[in-house]
Amino acid sequence: MSVKDYFATHPVFRRDEFDEYKKNNSHWTRKNLLAHYCRQGRLRLVRRGLYAVVPYGLDSQNFRVDPYLLAFKSANDAFLSFHTALEFFGKSYSVFQRYSYGSRRAFHPFEFDGCRYESTSIPKALIEAKQPYFAVKIIERDGLDVRVSTLERTLVDLLDRPNLGGGWEEIYRSLESVEYFDLDMVVEYVHLLGKKTTAAKVGYYLQQHAEELMVEDSHLKELRKLCPKQAFYLERGGSGVVVRDWNLVVPQWIAERSWDSVI
Repeated sequence: MSVKDYFATHPVFRRDEFDEYKKNNSHWTRKNLLAHYCRQGRLRLVRRGLYAVVPYGLDSQNFRVDPYLLAFKSANDAFLSFHTALEFFGKSYSVFQRYSYGSRRAFHPFEFDGCRYESTSIPKALIEAKQPYFAVKIIERDGLDVRVSTLERTLVDLLDRPNLGGGWEEIYRSLESVEYFDLDMVVEYVHLLGKKTTAAKVGYYLQQHAEELMVEDSHLKELRKLCPKQAFYLERGGSGVVVRDWNLVVPQWIAERSWDSVI
């Protein structure tokens, strides 16, 4: 495969991938090749070890690289996660300039073309269960097979870590645009995580949306088994509505979804 053909099939690539492609060449030859194409404007160096291909006829400084591909290629085990997964599927209420990707390793955030890219750690429970990619699917994008968190995993992850979803209003408005979830998968993922507070939050959300999502009592029953024995606050500090079913104290504005009344 020529370098031209490699660029055509790898719109974004890491240095380790290029080294494997050119493994019969020396380290310095590979390094000089990349430097040459950067000078020519055929490549953009996103950060150390990460490159984006500039299509022929386009100016390298004005070409906007696909941010989903950049996030996915930021680590060899990466997958799109949290709010970024919602955006990828067209289910986010708002569009962010922050992109999240899951990985076993923690990486320093970086910025490129006005966007911020952040790694999120795969939960330890999933790694120990040897299921780090549970409820992660592969979708083709621009010739690359991109790993992305399913909507089921994304639902649970966002309720578990709302700070990575833009806050409760953004999370609710986004998730409420999803017409269907595989609820068996949702419950199984909650089981794998093994976090009582997350089980309560997911159970509460599903109970709130039982009719729209066709939630069965069996789903809620399984989640109740995992709930904490003592009440905890959905958000730290302040008062709220005590939801006995889930031992959860929910702020009034969230319980009433007060944003729905704002025109």
